[in-house]
Amino acid sequence: MTGARAEEHISGVNTGRSGRGEGLRSAAIYPARAAARAWRGPLESAAEEILSTPEAGRVLDAALAGPLPEELARSLARHRVLERVMQELAEAGELERLVGVALDSPRSVELVDRVIASDAFRAALERSLSGPELHAAIASTSSGLAEQVAGSIRSGGARLDMRISGPTPAEFAGVASRGLALVVDGLAVAGLSLLLGGAVGVVSSLVGGIRPHSLAALLLGAGGVIVAVGYFTLFWSTAGQTLGMRLAGVRVCGPGADGRLSAGRAVVRTLGLALAIIPCFLGFLPALFDSRRRALPDYLANTVVRYDAD
Repeated sequence: MTGARAEEHISGVNTGRSGRGEGLRSAAIYPARAAARAWRGPLESAAEEILSTPEAGRVLDAALAGPLPEELARSLARHRVLERVMQELAEAGELERLVGVALDSPRSVELVDRVIASDAFRAALERSLSGPELHAAIASTSSGLAEQVAGSIRSGGARLDMRISGPTPAEFAGVASRGLALVVDGLAVAGLSLLLGGAVGVVSSLVGGIRPHSLAALLLGAGGVIVAVGYFTLFWSTAGQTLGMRLAGVRVCGPGADGRLSAGRAVVRTLGLALAIIPCFLGFLPALFDSRRRALPDYLANTVVRYDAD
């Protein structure tokens, strides 16, 4: 017998043995399978009967009262069962579908409406809106925004001063910053004059009006002058800066060591401001060439306008 035929003979013998082994195993486990199929129904019925007995309930209750639930929860967390289930639902798109179904459900809308209409939700909302934390947050945000805007305005005015009058001397405010302050102060004076005129108009209407009209116009003009003089005199002699100067970041300083202005010097500077404005603001031209950027009001009152260090 050749080598090839020997190998085929051995392979056939092994194949035959393997087939006979499989057949013997199948024949051996066939009775067990047949018995399982025959006893499946009775076994299920017996299991249901055992589980429905009070004894099984007591065993389950004792198991739940012990450490089994905690161990089960720790095992679920340790093996990240919930995370894997949620990830699988999200990847399959089932989670999005379930959330959409829950949100579109009429019961969900009804539940949200009931929560919003409840007294507890209203009380919680009122406590949140009236709480000091919310007020502090709003105040902090508002003040921060205002400071940011004011800082941008001040830096822009200082850069414009340097372009117009040059970089030196850097401590004295130029015409750009002073002009910005004057515009804001003019709006403030106009607003105060308007309020004063409205109050005078209401009072005069109660007594039948002011006659003649020229007298009324004269009184209104005088009132505007008084408001303007009082506005600048009051702020310059007390705070050293008006509202506009505060926004522009500049301050008027006197010749003294503390730089404060007396009421008389503030009045003189106010009159000098009016004289500088009347001839088309020509009284501010010296600030373009003066070494300390002084204008006509500063010459008359012996003052300077500096950038506010604060």
